[in-house]
Amino acid sequence: MYRLHYFPDTASLVLRMVLADLQLPHEAVLIDRDAGVLDSAAYRALQPLGKIPAMETPNGPMFETAAMLLYLADRHHRLAPAPDHPDRAGFLSWFFFTSSNIHPVLLQLFYPERTAGPACAQAVSQAARAQMQVLLTTLDSMLTRDAPAWFSSDSSLMGYYLGMLMHWLGGVAPDHAAYFPSADFPALHQRLAVLETSAAAQAIAAEEALGSRPFTQPYQ
Repeated sequence: MYRLHYFPDTASLVLRMVLADLQLPHEAVLIDRDAGVLDSAAYRALQPLGKIPAMETPNGPMFETAAMLLYLADRHHRLAPAPDHPDRAGFLSWFFFTSSNIHPVLLQLFYPERTAGPACAQAVSQAARAQMQVLLTTLDSMLTRDAPAWFSSDSSLMGYYLGMLMHWLGGVAPDHAAYFPSADFPALHQRLAVLETSAAAQAIAAEEALGSRPFTQPYQ
């Protein structure tokens, strides 16, 4: 039904967890980076920029992590409010807050030279760190205030997506510009600490050697 082209500990991680949570029959195709698969014509037909992940679906190939996540949730009627649900507007706002703000700023923290070249990397990193603090604080404040049902602790599209991002932000050394442990954001941490114990999260974390607490204590 689905073919997910993946590589361990990349953005394909959240797709693998969601597919496992939804218990969907699928094939996980490990990308051979060393063989140049990302630059091949066949892969570029699936993902025009040669990035990870890409997914083949009954409706054709897909790319962009957020698009694939929303497609799966809507098609299988789980992990997110349905299009006609009263909570849909709030969910979409914060889902795209994550995909359009937190995820891109995270990439600036890990790859600052990509934004404005090596000479400006330090300035980009400093600006991105300040912005990330604002974004995560804003998200945590919302979770503390509203506790939306669409970000539950047991099964949630938003939870898996943010879990992956916090896995990376909390998995670097404390002196790294990208270091933002989930424990600094109590409401977010509380939800992720429960979600990371789910069968889906544990199974994929074990396969990709991410540790038993992949969202809140990465690689431990």
